[in-house]
Amino acid sequence: MVEDRVTDGVRIAQILSSEVDGREDPPLDSLGVVNANRNVEPTADGALAYEIERNGEVDGGGKVVAGVFVQSDRVRVELSEGIEDAEKVAREAGLRVRPKAVEPPRVLVFVESGAEVKRAVDALVAAVR
Repeated sequence: MVEDRVTDGVRIAQILSSEVDGREDPPLDSLGVVNANRNVEPTADGALAYEIERNGEVDGGGKVVAGVFVQSDRVRVELSEGIEDAEKVAREAGLRVRPKAVEPPRVLVFVESGAEVKRAVDALVAAVR
């Protein structure tokens, strides 16, 4: 049996995008991928691949809740909402997490394989609940 492990940052970002756009269970049904760079090239600091936006329930306007940045061997998800809940869920799931001391504060969740995407989505769900 061959065991493939997806560790290419661009491919991990694509899998994450499919999870966010493809699932229709709440609260993922209110999220969408926006501002996608289909030709993104990984960089050492992480190149912005796309943003994740929550659809506006009242006025129809959306709000960006996360940015997804591609590095050669991983993805960095930069969350700007529900950061305490997202950080807790991500840590409990065994993902590498780092707070970002900016204003407003953010939390970084590192996704280092395709197998970690579902756990990253769980952290995203915790952030937007």
